[in-house]
Amino acid sequence: MQDHHTNGRGGTRWDGWGHGLVGVIIFSGSLPATRLAVGGFTPLFLTASRAVIAAGLGAALLGLLGQKRPARADLPPLAVVALGVVVGFPLLTALALRHITSARSIVFIGLLPLATALFAVLAPGAERPKPAFWLFSGAGSLLVAGFALMRSEGADLTGDGLMLGAILLCGLGYAEGARLSRRLGGWQVISWALLLAAPAMAVLAFVTLPETWSGIGLPAWAGLGYVSVFSMLVGFVFWYRGLALGGIAGVGQLQLLQPFLGLGLAGLLLGEPVEGAMVAVAAGVVVCVAAAKRFA
Repeated sequence: MQDHHTNGRGGTRWDGWGHGLVGVIIFSGSLPATRLAVGGFTPLFLTASRAVIAAGLGAALLGLLGQKRPARADLPPLAVVALGVVVGFPLLTALALRHITSARSIVFIGLLPLATALFAVLAPGAERPKPAFWLFSGAGSLLVAGFALMRSEGADLTGDGLMLGAILLCGLGYAEGARLSRRLGGWQVISWALLLAAPAMAVLAFVTLPETWSGIGLPAWAGLGYVSVFSMLVGFVFWYRGLALGGIAGVGQLQLLQPFLGLGLAGLLLGEPVEGAMVAVAAGVVVCVAAAKRFA
């Protein structure tokens, strides 16, 4: 009989939470980097080029490590992963960040754990967290959304709508990818999903090439580099393994920390002030995450 604290893929639930935390730390830089990138590239070119670059890296990994092709039955769920995290979330957030600030987007990132958990429990034979899990998950989401809302600029219907769509697609892609990761492995899932989307993304990148490269500054290039390598591939290596080992609904709650990690990075790298209120709310979120883990 399998130990309660271990997973069939050779790791413990604590390993899952550790991997998940590394993934969240990497993802916390995604929206600021996207904001930088759309300063020099169109949302369509940014979405396509980051996917093509990451697909090239993923293909190299799959080839070097001799990975077998996924079974035919794995192709539909891989397509769902590609739709959610390779195309949907990057494109919709890039479009949204032309209308709203990255600070306002934190409102919606606070809803991502709930979206992930909801898609995790909708599948047949899926996880069934205890009622207390939903209580603490909802409380953590409200803390994040409330804090961000008080410190963000006014609403924009277009930008807010795009972010809401991005969160729903991302939650779907996270949950589906985590289920596949238990069978294929975390980095293999995102690599195959990237390859599946690569032909269409390559065509899109070609037809949306910038008319001139001369006016594109270093910040935009740095943003593109970050989202291509870290947000699109490396972060998922840790994130999908974390979800597979520790449980999709439970480990997904670590995303509640993402906005505060992002604000912390802004304070560390950009010299932006870190207020006491932020520390207090972050502490409350940590309590909610710990409680959600207990009841997941």
